[in-house]
Formats: sequence, C-alpha cells, structure tokens
Amino acid sequence: MTMDIAGLGARALGELGQVIEAMDQDGFMLFVDALAGANRLVLHGVGREGLMMRALAMRLYHLGLDAHVLGDMTTPPVGAGDLLVVSAGPGYFSSVEALARTARAAGADLACVTAQPGGPVPKMADHLLVLPAQTMADDQPDGEAELSVLPMGSLYEGAQYIAFELVVLALGAKLEVSPEALRGRHTNLE
Repeated sequence: MTMDIAGLGARALGELGQVIEAMDQDGFMLFVDALAGANRLVLHGVGREGLMMRALAMRLYHLGLDAHVLGDMTTPPVGAGDLLVVSAGPGYFSSVEALARTARAAGADLACVTAQPGGPVPKMADHLLVLPAQTMADDQPDGEAELSVLPMGSLYEGAQYIAFELVVLALGAKLEVSPEALRGRHTNLE
C-alpha cells in the first residue's frame, strides 16, 4: 500500500492553519496578558496535551518567567497572584478538575486551554485560550462534520504547539525579551 504522504501532510497543515485562523485574537491576547501578569505559573495537562504543556512551560522559563510543570519535584505551592494553566481539550478530565479546585481554594487563578469552552473545567477558568479543533471528545463520525486527517486528538495537540509558539512570540514582544536572552536561559547540560 502506498500513501500520499505529501498530500496527507498538506491536508494536516491546512487543518492546523484553519484552527489558528479561527482562534479568537482577543482571547489569545488576554491569555498572553494573564501569563505575563502572574507571579508564578504552574502548568499541567494529561497525555499528549501534557507534553504540549511541558513544551510551553520550557519556553515560559526561557522567557524569564517563574514557570513550573505540575508534578515535578521542584513545583512550588500556588496562591494569590499565581496562575495554574491547564489543558482540557475535550473540556473535562477528572484529575484536571480536582487540581483546578485545589489551586482555586489556595487563591490562585486558573487558565484553561481547550477546544470545548462549554466543558466543566473551562467554565471554572478565569482565562481561556480556545483552540477550535477536533479532540478525542469528537473524533467519531457523526454525519455532520468532516473528521481530521490526523487521528484522535492530534489536531488539537498540534494546534497547541503552534499556538504556544505564538504565545511565546507575543510574550517575548510584550516583555521585551530578546532572542539572545531566550537562548541564554536554555540549558547547557544536553
């Protein structure tokens, strides 16, 4: 069996572009402002969404922000002025909801990246970044919408990566962080 890899790639890239184009620009900038204004940032996601959140945390650190990945040994407590940033693509994960409630009880704000803003976790959030993409919550044919060429929640996760790189560009400009300063915070232990 032969596959048209170039054609599949073009279709996937087109779908990713559509998600980014459909992203609310004002909501995007409010999300950037929330990250910039937090004392401390703690990021969390499950599965592949969690990998994208880890990638964002790394770049936030490179920008000079006090950013941590939840679950790492060095993750500090959160409180007033801090921001828990979670991913809940399909709008709900029980573990993410529990962590959000704990952070809110400690006085921290909540930011949520999602494809389903009507879900329980996004409804709890103070700040939302909505990426209108297929997730595992809607990856089954229903006769209405065409499914992504990418499997399961991959369209959402790919859109996260692109959106997060745009967040880094916007934050870098807002905080006046030069590319040299960004590079200067990259580990030298690789």
